[in-house]
Amino acid sequence: MTEPVAIPVITVDGPGGVGKGTVARWISKRLMFNRLDSGALYRLAAIAALDRGIGPDAADRIAALCHGLSINFGEDADGHERITLDSIDVTQRLRLEATGEVASHLSVWPAVRNALLQRQRNFRQRPGLVADGRDMGTVVFTDARLKLFLDADVRARALRRQRQLSESGIAARIDDLCVQIAARDARDRNRIVAPLRAANDAITIDTSNLSVAEVEERVETLLAVHGFT
Repeated sequence: MTEPVAIPVITVDGPGGVGKGTVARWISKRLMFNRLDSGALYRLAAIAALDRGIGPDAADRIAALCHGLSINFGEDADGHERITLDSIDVTQRLRLEATGEVASHLSVWPAVRNALLQRQRNFRQRPGLVADGRDMGTVVFTDARLKLFLDADVRARALRRQRQLSESGIAARIDDLCVQIAARDARDRNRIVAPLRAANDAITIDTSNLSVAEVEERVETLLAVHGFT
């Protein structure tokens, strides 16, 4: 049996809207590795809490809830991501702004982060793992072979978010999105446990003015340098 530490991990950290998910999905398909979207776990915890009438400040109750959640990450017949919580499809709810706001608030609590820590580490399976989030390289997988930290200025991220919302038929003002993103950044960077920061051995890529193809090209080079073929 392969020991977990012998299974290679690539981490992709950074604030929201910098392209972590896009890059992680691309690497996962490129290397045929498993993928962990750690942010989805916090959003699932948020949905579970909301459905039970538990507020985001009830840290101990949410932490206890996290231990018993039945979660499944899968795909439908067309290859689209499908995520279920307690056998209910919550894929659409997972990406709602309201869900993200609650997830952001409950993620500051040490008890909640500790409750989800081992669940995240359990994703480390053969042949390898690509994990994206905010503390993958600094806390969850400190021994990752390659650590990436993506960043971008607030306005660039707000424009990307506006496009995403527009595609879903939701109108949003850039200025409002900038305020929301800046507030989320402040919570993430200033929380006591696992604050958002680049690991000392992470490679930072500023995606503000890069296309997806340009980011992928840079990552492709880094994969080769670090022995991923």
